[in-house]
Amino acid sequence: MEPLTGYRELPAHTMLERARASYQNLLRRRTVRDFDSRPVDRAVIEQCLLAAGTAPSGANQQPWHFVVITDPQRKSQIREAAEEEERTFYNGRAPEEWLRALAPLGTDANKPFLDEAPLLIAIFAQKYGIDAQGERFSHYYVPESVGIATGFLIAALHEAGLVTLTHTPSPMGFLSKLCGRPESEKPVILLVVGHPKPGCEVPVHGGIKKPLAQISSWL
Repeated sequence: MEPLTGYRELPAHTMLERARASYQNLLRRRTVRDFDSRPVDRAVIEQCLLAAGTAPSGANQQPWHFVVITDPQRKSQIREAAEEEERTFYNGRAPEEWLRALAPLGTDANKPFLDEAPLLIAIFAQKYGIDAQGERFSHYYVPESVGIATGFLIAALHEAGLVTLTHTPSPMGFLSKLCGRPESEKPVILLVVGHPKPGCEVPVHGGIKKPLAQISSWL
């Protein structure tokens, strides 16, 4: 154990001001599907990945790995594989109820943003670890931990002035092969990152968020 040195208590009015400012900042965040091809400074992405790495995790095992893809050829390979899975999804695998839920967003099997965006971040969950002797050991609360880290990453990228899209082709096992990841890891999200294309539009439906009374309760 060690002393808690990073905590700084703030006056009540400052706490409220910061909470309001954080909410207003995140309220501007929108999922984008039209990306400009302008490159993003690697140093910016690395700082956002470091922010994601500060997330809490089960037993502090940090069961995540982020693969940043900027190579055009590899992005095209990912798009080809993702669209193949998406065509199967939209043409029969997805239940009708799911397709009705997606309809207001106007999505289909065509995913040009996988080529157009300057970078993709494939997020992998480490199902188990390997110790120095090559022995397998269990990881705990993996989905929860990786979900929290992904949230940190999206917030950090937004704070840095970038836009994102959480793309989840199903299944996405092709990412393991294309990214050269081991059997111990499972791909869970393909995060598309960059600047919005000039004239970019977003679905009205995506900006409608539930009010406080519907997402919280006090006991």
